[in-house]
Amino acid sequence: MFSNMPRTQPILQWLSLFILVELCLPSHGDVGTAAQYDPPYIPDKIDLVTDFRSGFRAATACYGSDPSQFPSSNLFAAVGDGIWDNGASCGRQYLVRCISATAPETCVVDQTVQIRVVDYVPTAASNPSAGGTTIVLSKTAFGAIANSSAALINIEFQQLGHVILELACQISNLFQLPFNYLLDEVNLS
Repeated sequence: MFSNMPRTQPILQWLSLFILVELCLPSHGDVGTAAQYDPPYIPDKIDLVTDFRSGFRAATACYGSDPSQFPSSNLFAAVGDGIWDNGASCGRQYLVRCISATAPETCVVDQTVQIRVVDYVPTAASNPSAGGTTIVLSKTAFGAIANSSAALINIEFQQLGHVILELACQISNLFQLPFNYLLDEVNLS
């Protein structure tokens, strides 16, 4: 009868983690705007030679001209000054969802994308569809959460690492466990 007791606690922990993700994730994001930009994300050599005299950047601000910086999913973005943090945002991952736009039915309902920061908007190789935005999404990322004919959308976004740590803290409080214990259990430390 009591042999099942030790197995119950981990199941409850994971179930609680799932419930907290569902309940808390949408409510802790920041709000901003997003545009989209088209390839080339890194200009080819012909563009580099042609635009050398005009001061054209031939690489992303984060990882230079290395094509492996772009995820195979093509879900990436350039960020504006509010997120850039003097380059510390390079490689960060964000969950992004469309919350509204000027045209009705622009947002894809209940769709969130996970993007990786690879560039800084003011130095991006391609011009964004709208200026002054928080994030400029790749064409693929933008199209996953909104109608691709839109130039500008309102978004909710949250840095991925913060989501995990926040949930770990909430679970440790819920089960009255030391925070380090929980991090060891889910291999986050």
